[in-house]
Amino acid sequence: MDSAQLEDRIRWGLNVAARTIGTTTSAYRPRGPEDPLAPRNRFLRLHAAFSGHNGNFARPSGYGDALRCGVFDAAYTRPGDYLVQHDAIWFIAAQQRLLPVLCVQTNRTISLSRPAAQPSTGVNTYGGVTAANVAPLMTNWPGSVLAATKEAPSLANLPSDTPVSHWTVLLPACTDVVLRTGDLMSDDLGRNGIVATSELTELGWRLAVRQATT
Repeated sequence: MDSAQLEDRIRWGLNVAARTIGTTTSAYRPRGPEDPLAPRNRFLRLHAAFSGHNGNFARPSGYGDALRCGVFDAAYTRPGDYLVQHDAIWFIAAQQRLLPVLCVQTNRTISLSRPAAQPSTGVNTYGGVTAANVAPLMTNWPGSVLAATKEAPSLANLPSDTPVSHWTVLLPACTDVVLRTGDLMSDDLGRNGIVATSELTELGWRLAVRQATT
């Protein structure tokens, strides 16, 4: 039996397991930088179950752990697809040959934009960030936003100031979109942040975001 046949049998076995222990799930494939969970992007219904990142169902996942192993037939899915079960949403981070499907459970809906550069050198009009001078990059994308242990003092340095929060953000890669340091992030809780570092990995985007306080 060659590797292709073995992989096909593994997927068949995962499909049998998912039909036994899984729940009906909708699969979505983003077609652009906006609204990946729009109804037009749903392409498949399947049964799926999700375990901890170690691949077993022995214990629930703990705080700050967004990685899951997906138990479903991955013959028709690919990295970057979203899987939706009721109110829970995951995206597929990796489908490596002969290995479990790695998924990321999302907890926020985020949008990213980029401030426009000044049109010329020297004297310009107001140079602050406003709604009129930012270009949207990715709009309404479910992602994982987890608090990082790093904190920084407020720039104002007043006695009542609280430390500035930092988040680790995981997102699927989006075709023709490259995220950079200085891009702006907002989420469905009304929080705003600035991308401090961006890393495009084989699993998607991993961002370090600093909360914007002004």
